[in-house]
Amino acid sequence: MGEYALLYILFAPFAGALGLIFVSNRQPLLVRSIAASAAFVSLITSLYIFYAYDSIAGGFQFVQKFEWSRQLGIALYLGVDGVGTPLVLASSILLFAGIFVSWHIKDRTKEFYIWLLILAAATIGVFMSLDLFFLYFFYEMSVIPMYLLLGMWGSHTKKYLEMTDPEGLKRRDSVGFILNFGSNSKEYAAMKLVLFLSAFAVIALMGILLIYKYSGLNTFDILVLREQANLMNIPALGTTLDKIIWVLVFFGFASIAPLWPLHSWSPVGHAAAPAATSMLHAGVLMKLGHFSIMRVAFEILPETTRELMPIAAVLCMFSIIYGGFVAFYAKDTKYVIGYSSSSHMGYVFLGMAALNYISLSGAVIYMFAHAMATGMLFAMAGWVYDQTHSRDIPSLGGLVNKMPFISACFIVACMASVGMPGTVNFIAEIMIIVGSWNKYPLQVIVAMLGIVLTLAYLFKMMRGLFYGPMNQKYSHAHDAISTVDRLPLLIMISVSIGFGIFPMHLYDVVRSGVDPLVARITRVVPVAETNEGLGVNGKSMPLERTAAPLAAHKAISDPPQGSREERE
Repeated sequence: MGEYALLYILFAPFAGALGLIFVSNRQPLLVRSIAASAAFVSLITSLYIFYAYDSIAGGFQFVQKFEWSRQLGIALYLGVDGVGTPLVLASSILLFAGIFVSWHIKDRTKEFYIWLLILAAATIGVFMSLDLFFLYFFYEMSVIPMYLLLGMWGSHTKKYLEMTDPEGLKRRDSVGFILNFGSNSKEYAAMKLVLFLSAFAVIALMGILLIYKYSGLNTFDILVLREQANLMNIPALGTTLDKIIWVLVFFGFASIAPLWPLHSWSPVGHAAAPAATSMLHAGVLMKLGHFSIMRVAFEILPETTRELMPIAAVLCMFSIIYGGFVAFYAKDTKYVIGYSSSSHMGYVFLGMAALNYISLSGAVIYMFAHAMATGMLFAMAGWVYDQTHSRDIPSLGGLVNKMPFISACFIVACMASVGMPGTVNFIAEIMIIVGSWNKYPLQVIVAMLGIVLTLAYLFKMMRGLFYGPMNQKYSHAHDAISTVDRLPLLIMISVSIGFGIFPMHLYDVVRSGVDPLVARITRVVPVAETNEGLGVNGKSMPLERTAAPLAAHKAISDPPQGSREERE
């Protein structure tokens, strides 16, 4: 399994989607079983690479490379380091959980699962890609299924439902209605998401193409480009061109993160999306931005990253506070969770901006932790909507009597989102706050206020949904009783609490990827000619070079050796 593990994880969802094409919707159990089996293969193999990853050797492991175009320097080049490994695991967990969260979908079940599998596979492909071409390819691939999942299986907001004539005929065919910013129909949400992400993806593509052109290496290989970043024969290197490239890459990818003020597409998308899509959207799709910035800007332009990352430190404050306040006043469950996710992504940018081992490790762990917490919240918001056909918090209440299991899980999810000790979110938040204090004390204070806001709006939503008097028109609602309904929540709760109590392996894996990255940015010297940390299952393998050898600087290319105390 070890040699081809990444191929199993990446192509199992694609194989499942391909197999579903030949199955009829009149066989719903077979459709669901194929989708669940494909997701299960990815999940089991992701667990394998997570625990088989050699954190002492570090570097990129389980590497597979298939040349696609020698003339253009493009290859399907897959590998995971300490940053990518936990995110691949998070994608696989949310895909598997999302299959069961969507178990009761009856409208075009086959097509729904096909697009859900493709969406998850695309996000996994980004986290594995060591080639800029395929990183961007998988990044853009994720937009297509999101558009279809929102537009076909999504739901309208309360404002949309209110815009009807006396006969109740919704004007869905009106172009003016779709573009009405107050309506927030699912068509509007899908179109806004696609246009917004595609436009900024083109900006990121411009930065990638400038790297390709001015490097003179005729390759999209990230590892070759990072090794020679400081010796590139770029006429304007150190003056303006590298900063232009960095700005293009950063803001192009920051839109999907989403960083304020590029965030407005995300909460609308959350509100319209079906539950499983919202889980993948908030859990891993938003992390594509942070991850791609690390892979491209941090790796290839380390000196410029050190100079310009304070931009993120300023903007993250607006993300945290603005998202928190809007979530507090929102009355739609999915808008509360959606703006909460936008707010929490500001913590990741804060950890990235501080550029030290503690803060950046905390940022990566927080991406994993947030995927579990927000996945739980969206899954339960979807369950409440399926039972009541309402997301309007003021009209709900008293559901704890009908949904004791869901309400108990909701409390756990809220505690995880706040960062309660015993959950992995607590560890991540502490690392970000401690690691960022010396460099950005104002931002840390804002982040602490954001935690208080998180506690306020999540408990306000929980009280509005589950406590107080119950509207009798929801008396038919029932709890998650079957194994199929409870399994996804139990998986995400187990992961969140399990890594919160036993975090060391997760920390060791993440730290092995963060250490050389931070060392590269803070020291900004050329990396080694060899790459002994690169290998399969910790075994060394040579790196194909497309340019002249460089002087060796093993301190950067190889992970730091010795105890962590000695490294620090």
